Parts: sequence; C-alpha cells; structure tokens
Amino acid sequence: MRAQPTASHFINGKYVEDTEGREIECIYPATGEVVAKLHSATPAIIEQALESARAGQKIWAAMTGTERGRVLRKAALIIEERNHELSVLETLDTGKPLSETLYVDATSGREALEYFGGLAGSLTGEHIQLGQDWVYTVREPLGVCVGIGAWNYPTQIACWKGAPALACGNAMIFKPSETTPICALKVAEILHEAGLPAGVYNVVQGYGDVGAALVGDARVDKVSLTGSVPTGRKVYAAAAEGMKHVTMELGGKSPMIVFDDADIEDAVSGAILGNFYSSGQVCSNGTRVFVQKGIKKAFLKRLKERTEQAVMGDPMDEATNFGPMVSANQMNIVLGYIDKGVEEGAKLISGGKMAKRDGFFVEPTIFADVTDEMTIAREEIFGPVLSVLDFETEEDVIARANDTEFGLAAGVFTNDLTRAHRVAAAFEAGTCYINTYNLAPVEAPFGGSKASGVGRENSKEAINHYSQVKSIYVAMGPVEAPF
Repeated sequence: MRAQPTASHFINGKYVEDTEGREIECIYPATGEVVAKLHSATPAIIEQALESARAGQKIWAAMTGTERGRVLRKAALIIEERNHELSVLETLDTGKPLSETLYVDATSGREALEYFGGLAGSLTGEHIQLGQDWVYTVREPLGVCVGIGAWNYPTQIACWKGAPALACGNAMIFKPSETTPICALKVAEILHEAGLPAGVYNVVQGYGDVGAALVGDARVDKVSLTGSVPTGRKVYAAAAEGMKHVTMELGGKSPMIVFDDADIEDAVSGAILGNFYSSGQVCSNGTRVFVQKGIKKAFLKRLKERTEQAVMGDPMDEATNFGPMVSANQMNIVLGYIDKGVEEGAKLISGGKMAKRDGFFVEPTIFADVTDEMTIAREEIFGPVLSVLDFETEEDVIARANDTEFGLAAGVFTNDLTRAHRVAAAFEAGTCYINTYNLAPVEAPFGGSKASGVGRENSKEAINHYSQVKSIYVAMGPVEAPF
C-alpha cells in the first residue's frame, strides 16, 4: 500500500518540496510497511510558510465573516464527499481500524468546519451606552496561528485547530506529528479547493526543531498544541517569551467512577470506550476505573467477557474493531507499563502481551486490585491498559479521583441523579461525563485543567482563543482635564 503525497509541504496554496530536509518515514502500524516518505521543513520552507501566512491572512481578514464561512462550509461538503478516501488515508497514517475512521476522524473534522463556518458571520462586537457617550467593541483576528498536532487524530486535529482560527480571520501554519504526517496535507488541499486564499492554511512537516522554530518566530501570534504534558510545558514557555496567545490540549490520567447502583452494561461500555477505543490512544481516556466494592466482581466478569470479544485484525477490514499501536516505540512504551503493573502487584485479568501478528499490536489489557500509588495508576500510558481500583464511599473516591496532577476528563456512572451532578461538580477536570464517556461534539468545549492544559477547543469558547476584542470609546461632549 502507498500513501505518498504530492510533496511534503503545502504552502501558499500549493504543494512544495525540499529534499534537503531530514527524511520522515510514514509507517503503516498494522504491518510495519513504509507507505510514504516525506522531508522535514528546512529553514527556507519555514520562511516560505511564515511569509505566505502573513500575506494571506491580510486578504482573508478583509473578507466578511459570511464569505469566510462559505469557504469553510464548502470544505466541509468536500470532506463529506471524500470521507472514504480520507478515512483510508487516516487508517494508513495511524493504524486505526476503518470501522472507526469512517465514522469519527474525517467526520469530526468536517463537523468542525461546518460548525465554525456557520459561526463566522456572527462574530460581531457590542455597543455599550454610557450616558451620551458610548463604547463599541470590535472582534479582531490574532494574525498568524501555529497549530502543532498529535499523532492520534491527525485529520480531526488539523480541522479542530484550523476551523476556529480561520473563522476568526487568522492564517494557520499546521505542523502535524512526524509519526502521522500525511492527513493534514489533504485538509489543506481541500480548504484551498473550497476557495481559501493562498497562504491562509499551510502545512509544514518536521520534528521538534521545526515546531520550536515556528513557536519562537516573532511573526507568530498564537500557538495551539495537542500533545504530552512535557512537550506542552516547553512550548508554553517558549510562547510566553513572545507573549503569544496559547491553547494547550495535553494529557491526562482521568478517573471513571462506577457506583454500585449503575447499569453494569452501560458502565462496561463506558470503560471500553474510555480505554480501548483507538487502541487506548486518546488523551481523555478514563484509565483509572474506580468500581464500588459491591459490584466489583460482576463488573470485572462482564468487562473481561466483552473485552475478549474485540476483533483484532487488518484495519482495512471493517469487521476489525481493535487496531495496532501507532508505532513500535509506542508499543514498547505500553508493554513496559504492563510489565511495571505486574511487578508492582496489580492483578492481570486479561491481555497483557504483544499480539502474535505483524505490526504493533498490544492486546487489550485489564488490571484489577490496582492501588493509587502504582505507576499504572499515576502515569499516562496512552495505550490499551485499563486499571480497576476499589472504593467504598463517595467522599473517599472523589478525593482519590482528584489526587493527580492531571485534570483533563472524568466520568461517573450512577442511577442516582443527585449524586451524579454532585460528583460531576466535585471533579477537578475540564471535561466531565455522566453515564457516558469520551464523546466530544464540536458544539461543546473540550479541554482540561491543572497540568492537562490551558484554554478550550471547539464550541463558541474556541472563538475567544483565536480572536481579541478592541474597545473604542466615543465621546459626544467636551473633554475635561484638571489643568
């Protein structure tokens, strides 16, 4: 299989190549096969992207919001028409099963473009009457935005960052993860096919040095990162040097609490969605599953039964619903955490091994009798490893759930409506769920607290992170001064 793009970068409305850049191999995780080779951006490529973004942004910002929205909505329609093609590309890029990518990845990107395209014409200021005087406000774009993507949802993230940025009149330079470099190029191609002016959405490939060069450039006004906490700290500090606006969507070690009155089938479904979807490679996953002791035995029995029904296989076969890890490196990281869990005394219920097949497959893994101090309960694994912890009282479990540096997501399963809202209110997390898990509609804000991030993606909240408000005071009378 091949997924070779026209060129490594998309700049100023066209594909651009510079083979002097360090080589990037795109490896299909299901087989280990190299399906594309690209090149990291050289300083010349970065300069082209920055200059074209600055020029294109002025043209784009001068258009009306309705005109900008029309382009974004047209791009959404094109993505919808090409969903199968884009989903196959996402599967080649990430290894995620086609049974997922056909319904989530390009679809989520399309919804972001559609949603923010609909908002673009409504981004207005306000009038504030002050006696005879008044103030009016204007919502302005920030300028040139840099988006740095993670490898787990390359198409979605390219759109989640691009759509609100473009709706507000900004230009975007997007750097995909070097692990999954190809999908964002198609997003750029489709946006310009839909009528986006040249330079307004650019894609440059590269490793950390390319991201650092973009973040540190004085021509960049905003940085939005999806990635790990250590990377986020570095990028946040670098952006702060230039007083740049930032959005940080980082990692988590999120709790999922299952009370003994919960519907066990629903709770097991939530645990599966919060641990094994996309082979566990989701930042908001509820990897610490706290189960009240009264239903622990029944919960574990049903969880094991249903997890063993997972169909691991060729991601291009729509019957497959569990795919490989994104890379050999990530697979080895996950296997190392599984070994650590066994060493520290957690009880292995299911899985725990590398699958006997080509590619980077790790079996869906369940640990029971996990305690709060264990490594697998403290550190983000980013793989299909579910830890079940016991609890007795609501007060105890809330304190333990919040005892983490992270604060991305949290969930509660209970049929007690009052308790559900009480627990959700007590969670120290930015994205919370009651009797479900891991849904991320574009209409709702998504993001974390504590070390899990700064700012919000999606919804009207994202507009505040890609625009700034100017106040203009209008005086109707004489100016008084003390002398």
